[in-house]
Amino acid sequence: MNSSMIRELPRTVLAVLFIGIMIFTSVYIMQPFLPALIWSTLVVVSTWPIMKAAQRRLWGKRSLAVIVTTTGLLLIVIMPIALAVMTIVEHADEVAERVTSIARAGVPEPPDWVARIPLVGDRVDREWRAVTKFSPEESQSRIAPYVKDTARWALVKAGGLAAFLVHLLLTLVISALLYAKGESAGAGVRAFARRLAGERGDKSITLAGQAIRAVALGVVVTALVQAALGGIGLWVAGVPFAGVLTALMFVLAVAQIGAGPVLIGAIIWLYWYGDASTTTVIIFLVWSIFVGAIDNVLRPLLIRSGADLPLILIFAGVVGGLLAFGIVGLFVGPVILAIVYTELSSWVKESNTPA
Repeated sequence: MNSSMIRELPRTVLAVLFIGIMIFTSVYIMQPFLPALIWSTLVVVSTWPIMKAAQRRLWGKRSLAVIVTTTGLLLIVIMPIALAVMTIVEHADEVAERVTSIARAGVPEPPDWVARIPLVGDRVDREWRAVTKFSPEESQSRIAPYVKDTARWALVKAGGLAAFLVHLLLTLVISALLYAKGESAGAGVRAFARRLAGERGDKSITLAGQAIRAVALGVVVTALVQAALGGIGLWVAGVPFAGVLTALMFVLAVAQIGAGPVLIGAIIWLYWYGDASTTTVIIFLVWSIFVGAIDNVLRPLLIRSGADLPLILIFAGVVGGLLAFGIVGLFVGPVILAIVYTELSSWVKESNTPA
């Protein structure tokens, strides 16, 4: 290392340190807006073809297309989510009271078919019969701590409800801005990627957009369909808190758990505590099986139509991203895995095959 390089080393270190401080400060300042910015980017990337189609039908007017698409986003996405959260918070006390009343009434004996379930039937039947021996007072005392925890959770969520609604409003506003200036934003991101990695960086950005659309189609649309069909079944069968349970089914479906737990609970309630006839219970059971299984057909079809990627890769990205980063990981996980998979495949194909 010559003397000129030695003299330039402090200057280089200070320049890198200054750039790092500026980046950290910028991220810290933008921290309150980052969740809304991330969600807005995901929403706009997923629905960009819809906005372009609306613009073609509205005489090429971008302003009209932005108004129409933003209004649709408000009516189809923002308002249902806001209403679902508000419904859950509003009825949290009633749900806790209903659980307590069921505990007072006691738990009925398990049906005979429970013991015949393979592998777990004997254990479930034994534990169930142990619970039925509790007195109403003992059942209530055992379940009271969980009811208190539920009420405490609902209170915390109610305290953050205003912040959540503000977050949704910011998401809507930023989405409208991105719809209006989407080409400029996209060109800037692609130019930055090309500056970092050349042609590979540009391809990675395109692949990221395809992965986001695939997950939006496969996961979110499937969750909406499952929650809507399950909610219709709950409402027709007369299950209480159908709105709250529908919102819960949507959350569980997005989390890749599915609507099954809610529907199974509703079947059990109708069988022992509801006023529905046996025919209604059987019809609801068949409907629940259909709703619970529809995601196995609908989700793969939608994902494959959005991106030509292995389905197991998308599924692993969805589940792993959800566990690692929360709800936003549903989109971040598949995008990262898709980019890594494509880059590795391209690198392997470019290697020289030995003679």
